[in-house]
Amino acid sequence: MLKITGIKKSFGRKSVLKNVSMIAKPGQLIHISGINGSGKSTIFKIVTGLLEADSGKVELDHGDVIGALIENPSFLEYESAMTNLHFLANLNHRYNEKRVRNLLQQFELDPDDSQAIAKYSVGMRQKVGIIQAVMEEQNIILLDEPTRGIDQESIGQFLTLLNRLKQENKTVIIASHDQIDEINYDQGLTLQNGILLNE
Repeated sequence: MLKITGIKKSFGRKSVLKNVSMIAKPGQLIHISGINGSGKSTIFKIVTGLLEADSGKVELDHGDVIGALIENPSFLEYESAMTNLHFLANLNHRYNEKRVRNLLQQFELDPDDSQAIAKYSVGMRQKVGIIQAVMEEQNIILLDEPTRGIDQESIGQFLTLLNRLKQENKTVIIASHDQIDEINYDQGLTLQNGILLNE
């Protein structure tokens, strides 16, 4: 379970997060909406430890593993998708080649394609970013604008993945300003003026 309590974050004189609190339980699919620059990515960066909050706290249960796609994913640009995913999963010694190959195929990417990621389209890169957020069986998954640049068919594949993650009792939090009607969220939140509000 992820519990965020009273998170505050400022950049210089600009207060981005004023008092952010939420609880995300296993099996929940949660949507955080908000305009660009409202602080959605900042919340995810604080949860993953990429940024430090000015105050407040983030609590996880023992054994929780976070997977995240935040803003534009970074890769080893001159390596293939498979090489990149192998490298990333090996950082935590959690590489499962069969699972990675299956995920690539589900998103219609060829695991044996040697093409460098530098030549991938925005949508293809986004698919690889989604895969790295779930490939290690992470149980808390943070997805920042996950459908950016993805075509309609791939959105269908993404919906299939979300349903499977929910069935596996994993927590998924999606931050986006786009609304995909086919996604049935358990909870909707809006980040407005630095505060999370129930929709």
